[in-house]
Order: sequence, then structure tokens, then C-alpha cells
Amino acid sequence: MPRPLDPSNPAASWTYRFCAWVAFTVMRLQRWRFHVTGLEHVPRTGGAVIASNHSSFWDFFTVGRPSYLGWGRPLRILAKESLFRVPVFGLLMRRAEHIPVHRGSGATALRTAAERLRDGELVLVLPEQTISPSFELLPFKSGAARMAAMAGVPLVPAVSWGSHRFNTVGRRPRWSWRLPVEVRYGEPLYPDLADDPAAVTAELRRRVQALLDEAQAAYADGAPPGAWWVPARLGGSAPTAEEGEAILARIREGWKPKDAA
Repeated sequence: MPRPLDPSNPAASWTYRFCAWVAFTVMRLQRWRFHVTGLEHVPRTGGAVIASNHSSFWDFFTVGRPSYLGWGRPLRILAKESLFRVPVFGLLMRRAEHIPVHRGSGATALRTAAERLRDGELVLVLPEQTISPSFELLPFKSGAARMAAMAGVPLVPAVSWGSHRFNTVGRRPRWSWRLPVEVRYGEPLYPDLADDPAAVTAELRRRVQALLDEAQAAYADGAPPGAWWVPARLGGSAPTAEEGEAILARIREGWKPKDAA
């Protein structure tokens, strides 16, 4: 259970607490071994954007776990609006007060996120917007930089490495006993409205890449040659960055309306 909530911070709803309890119980049953560094960069009070890599369906839980268990701070996530329409799951997403992003209405989601940030919330953004099949960073969207500037809050780079071995795109969840999981937070950026969002986003991506390199180098299980969960550049059998882009291109093609040109 999380520590008592700071009265100056927004509270976690009962739905949020229930979902967190379920997720953390799954981790505890498998005895996952967390190694967390840089948590001092996440503010204990007030709003902040946390921007992380996306290699697993569990990134939200692993990145949000330290501040929730330590300080009782819920972490809101921006997610595709279609997820909020999935039976049961969508209801839980709404009750946990996450933020839907409607296709073609990104400005609305940015304004909503900025309001939450001004109210003192922590908001998680996955700037790649989809899981990377190669486990390498994809291009970043600029939404994290924009909402941090709009709300006047810090932008904290973060990475999670290891949970993709449990559950990632194209693979069913597999029991992962004593799985090592690296979670790292870096020094925040402080963008304002006068900054170029593209430049801030480029710097954010550079910092996330540096954290990811550190996490992979320090990973308890190393990088076994040929392992499916190890990036190709580190000697693993995961798709190369180019192959990963091709996989995503085929997926995006499948999303196109049937009457699209």
C-alpha cells in the first residue's frame, strides 16, 4: 500500500488504487527485482510531465510505481481514446482519471493535460506513442514538451527496461521469475512558451536515450547474445531499428480505412 497522501497532492481514486494493487501484486508474485535511480528528480508535490520510453505494456506501472509507493502520488497517462471504449478496461481507465487523446484532436488533450498539471498532477507521456518492436527509441512527438511549457512545470525524462521480457507487442505474457527491472529518471528540463517545442523534444529524446543506454549497461541479466529481448545493436535477435519501422508501417497500413486512397 502507498504511504499516506500529502494533502497538497491530488488523491488516487479507489479505481486507481485497485488497478495499482493488481499490477503490483503480479510483480510481487514473480519477485521482480527493481533497481530505481534518480527518483529525486520527480517532484514530491506539484505538477510534472514524466516522459518515458515505450518497450512494454507495463511501462506505465513500472515508471509510476516508485512515486506511488513512496509518496502516494498517482500518475495519469495520456492514451488513445479507443482504449477508453474497450469494455471493462475503458471503464477502469476513465475511473482512474487517465486522459484520452482523440484522433485529430490533440490540442484538446494538451489543454486537458495542462489543466491537470496546473492542479498538481503527475502526467506520464510516452512520446513514441507506440511500443517499439526493436526496443530502440522511435521518433518522439512534441506533446510532452508542449504541455510542460503550457503548464509551466518540469519535464522529467525517464526509462524502464526489463518488463518487456514479461509482456510486449507480438508476445503473450510469460511468467518471469525474479525479473530485473531498471527504472531511471533524469534531470528535468524546464521548457517555457518561448522555447521551440522541436528543440526541446530533441533534447528530451537525447536524455532518454542516455538513460536507456545506462539502464541497458547496468542491467542485472546483461545482454545475452541472440536473446529475443536484446536489441540487435547489442547482439540480440530483436528486429533492427529499420525492421522495427517496417513492422510499424505494416501495422499503420492495416489501420487505414478501407476506402482510403
